[in-house]
Amino acid sequence: MAKKGYRVIVVGRGAVGQEMLRVLRQRRFPAREIKVLATSAGEISVDGQAYAVAAARIEEFEQFDLALFAGTEGEKGAAVTLSPGAIEHGVIVIDNGNDFRMDPEVPLVIPEVNPEDLEQHQGLIANPNCSTIQMLVALKPLHDRARIKRVVVASYQSCSGAGSRAVAQLERETEASVRGESAPLEAFPHPIAGNVIPHIGRFSDSGYASEEEKFVHESRKILHEPDLAVTATAVRVPTRIGHGEAVNVEFEQPLSPEEARQILSRAPGVVVCDNPAENEYPMPLDVEGKDEVYVGRIRSDPTVPHGLNLWIVGDNLRKGAALNAVQIAETMIEKGLL
Repeated sequence: MAKKGYRVIVVGRGAVGQEMLRVLRQRRFPAREIKVLATSAGEISVDGQAYAVAAARIEEFEQFDLALFAGTEGEKGAAVTLSPGAIEHGVIVIDNGNDFRMDPEVPLVIPEVNPEDLEQHQGLIANPNCSTIQMLVALKPLHDRARIKRVVVASYQSCSGAGSRAVAQLERETEASVRGESAPLEAFPHPIAGNVIPHIGRFSDSGYASEEEKFVHESRKILHEPDLAVTATAVRVPTRIGHGEAVNVEFEQPLSPEEARQILSRAPGVVVCDNPAENEYPMPLDVEGKDEVYVGRIRSDPTVPHGLNLWIVGDNLRKGAALNAVQIAETMIEKGLL
């Protein structure tokens, strides 16, 4: 039986941590207490609601039920050092970072895709990468119908996916360009305003960036398809919020664009926006602040048997991070796991 109220910790005061606090309030998550932890104490305000921020220490997790870790990029997340102690205190940890995603003992979950994997948790659940989440929310119902053989994806990822410093660099460069000036580089190795950078994450010896490899390995784990053929190119673009993905899918069975639209129109967490004759298709500006993944430009690929092209857009801070984590907790409550 679910509790009447849960004691919840949010670890992180940045963009994702603040979005977690926003989503918890907007969805009226049954929390009787919410505590915010970060590397240093202080205070933050989200939509006019003030939150005291305590320094992140193991002792802070005592008597709490749930911890949402906002995660970090490019370094070990706080969950690495804090989650073992939190779990010992009986806290369920949902981590948005990359540290545990490929651990075979840790479920990697999108509630619309593989909620059953939550039943195997050992106190820790991983939130997938933002780009993987929005792609698989759209592809899973099509996979169930016609079975995916191969995926080729090119992602067009907003600056917020690289953190607040990246958004600040975009804003400074945009303002400087109006004056005919340049701005210092901070978050990216190249200017981002008026530019695209085909580089997200660290490059491996294979020539692929870590963001591209996440598409491959996370998709295989979430769909339980260890040999699924996936290849990706990840590109940073000068938008603030919202990732776009051009996805080419080859299925094992025939699947027409018309049937794909029908399936997706009924799929949880998906909105079909596909009327190009009237200039209607998803764009980052349209999805900012939205919970759903938007899909459009659905059309046949005549170069391969049973091929489709899709354009998928989602708010990377909401469904790509904070919302998915909260939905995991909600699903655990429904399943009696929290």
